[in-house]
Order: sequence, then C-alpha cells, then structure tokens
Amino acid sequence: MKVRLRFFASLREALGPQGELDLPDGSRVVDARDLLIARGAPFDASLARRRLLRAAVNQVLCADEDAPLAEGDELAFFPPVTGG
Repeated sequence: MKVRLRFFASLREALGPQGELDLPDGSRVVDARDLLIARGAPFDASLARRRLLRAAVNQVLCADEDAPLAEGDELAFFPPVTGG
C-alpha cells in the first residue's frame, strides 16, 4: 500500500515537505518510521528513536505509533510543539 508523507518544522528542513512510502498491508506508524530510518541519511538522524516526535494520520494526532495505516493515508511527522 502507498501512504503520503508530510514533514513539518525541522523535519521539513531536513527531509523536504512530502513524499510517498510503499508499505505492506497491515502496517502501523511505527513500521513506517522504522522503514524510513532504514533508508539511512538524512532519515536515520531526523527520525531516530532517541528523538521525540509526534505523528498524525489523516490530520488526526496519534496517541502512539501503533496506529494502523491504510492505502492512501496521509502520515505526518513533526516535533512536539512548545510555547511560552
């Protein structure tokens, strides 16, 4: 299945604004992140497990990375928002 990727803030600067990813049926957000990390630079550093990142599927924030993905979904990654 194909999902559309979107990257925001510092991830957008490092990886570009968007892309596409082929995944096996039944994949979850964690599977997509792991596959992207396996691509190597610059994905491995930008999406590294040590980095706290948020994800959204079809513009709905995921509670965790076990959220399922389906054909044509939009998967977005972004750093946590801070303010003051």
